[in-house]
Amino acid sequence: MEFREMRRKRQQLSTEKCLEILNRATAGTLALLGDGDYPYAVPISYVYANNCLFFHSALSGHKIDAINKYGKASFCIIDKDEVHGDEYTTYFRSIIAFGRIKILSDPAEKLTATQMLGRKYNPNQEEALQKEIEKGFDRMLIIRMDIEHLTGKEAIELVRQERGGA
Repeated sequence: MEFREMRRKRQQLSTEKCLEILNRATAGTLALLGDGDYPYAVPISYVYANNCLFFHSALSGHKIDAINKYGKASFCIIDKDEVHGDEYTTYFRSIIAFGRIKILSDPAEKLTATQMLGRKYNPNQEEALQKEIEKGFDRMLIIRMDIEHLTGKEAIELVRQERGGA
C-alpha cells in the first residue's frame, strides 16, 4: 500500500524524532476496526523494539476480537499538547504508526516481549519481574504490531522555535 504524503511537509518530524518519541513515551492510543466496522481506539501501554510495537492484553475482549477480525492498526502518541488560547492554537507534536497487528503464538517471542515491557515500566527489578511473569504468563496475550509506516507532525510554531524564529 502507498501511504499518503504529508501535506504540510515543513511540519513533518524526521524519522529520528519519531523514533525518539516512540522510545520515550509510555502510552498511546491503539486504533482498530471494531464491532460493526466502527473504529475502536483504546489507550494502551507499549514497548518499541526492532520496528515493532508490543502490547500486553487479557485473553479476550473487544481489542482481541478486532485484531482477529482485521489485522491492520494504527497507533498514535501525543507528545505535546500545549494550548495557547490567546493565539487560538495548540502547540502540538504527535506521531502515528501504521501496520499489521497480530497476537503472538510463539512462547519465546511472547516471553521476550513480556520482559521488555516489564523492564520498561519497572526497570532494574529482574527478580520481581520474573515472579510476575511466572504468576501471570498463561493469563495474558502479547500483541505485536509490525510498523509499515511511521509519521509525525508538529505545530508550525514549534518548527519556527527550533529554527530560531524563522
